[in-house]
Amino acid sequence: MHFKKPDVSDLEPAHKRLLEKSKIAVVVPCFNEEKNLGVVVNTVPDYVDHIVLVDDKSTDRTLALAKEMSVSNPKIVVLELPENEGVGGAIAAGYEWCRDNQMHAAAVMAGDAQMDPQELPLLLVPVLNKSANYTKGNRLLYKEAFNLIPRVRFFGNSLLSLLTKFASGYWSISDTQCGYTVADINVLNSIDWQKMYKRYGQPNDLLISLNINNFVVKDIIVRPVYNVGEKSGIKISRVIFTISRVILTGAIKRLYWKYVVKDFHPLILFFAFGMLMLLIGFMFLAHVVFGFFDGGSVPNVSLICALFSFGTAFNSLFFSMWLDMVEGRNLN
Repeated sequence: MHFKKPDVSDLEPAHKRLLEKSKIAVVVPCFNEEKNLGVVVNTVPDYVDHIVLVDDKSTDRTLALAKEMSVSNPKIVVLELPENEGVGGAIAAGYEWCRDNQMHAAAVMAGDAQMDPQELPLLLVPVLNKSANYTKGNRLLYKEAFNLIPRVRFFGNSLLSLLTKFASGYWSISDTQCGYTVADINVLNSIDWQKMYKRYGQPNDLLISLNINNFVVKDIIVRPVYNVGEKSGIKISRVIFTISRVILTGAIKRLYWKYVVKDFHPLILFFAFGMLMLLIGFMFLAHVVFGFFDGGSVPNVSLICALFSFGTAFNSLFFSMWLDMVEGRNLN
């Protein structure tokens, strides 16, 4: 698939004026993208003011190619990371440049040409008209998503999206691993980018931080793009556990900062009680299992206590989730 540079005349007049009067940057994280980088740069729409190419210590000609293109294209800014930090680290560096140069909106388009530039206005307009602070692409809701996305990625992404809903508080958001995003100046100024997770769990970690800061996030349906010569560095079996750890620690951080430090909310009590009862339930369950293998019989009292503890735990946890959904309904 080969993208064409979007024709600005195809935009609605109101959207065209909004895009042309705003300071917009596109951040392109790059790691060994010499094959597709030229395609990405050459198809960035004309209304974009700056193209920030962030080289994540590539081992091919990506950096040299970026510098060559910057000579003939004054919009291009080339940033070199001193060491490989991962895609999250490259995005963070680009965001910091956009923050320091007071961009109204900073979009992220990967250097592997998997993001259709025709869809960029769909993500930019809600941010520029201030109906959202952050927009992100959602490939899972695209009508042909199941046939276009490799099966392993589809199910892995769906699982991580489900976990991120619980952790981030953005219950209507999915396809959390999609890197096609736009952040406004408030997001750029509020987040400490050096403290963000710098590898493939960055989108999940960022959503959690956005919720802590009460930013409005919107999903935008975009078309999945594969088989354009991209080379993924993601090993699903390896990163799913790493990202899950990021999600779990982030969930605890969000609940603590949002519902204890910033503004106390009783849902934290239901959550704490639910976790306590869950722990007690596992302790009784362990006693049941030990009794069965040691003496061949099930301790009835321990079994009843385990079932009661689990039932109470799940009721309390589900209630805390419902309260969290109600509390964050205006952020989606």
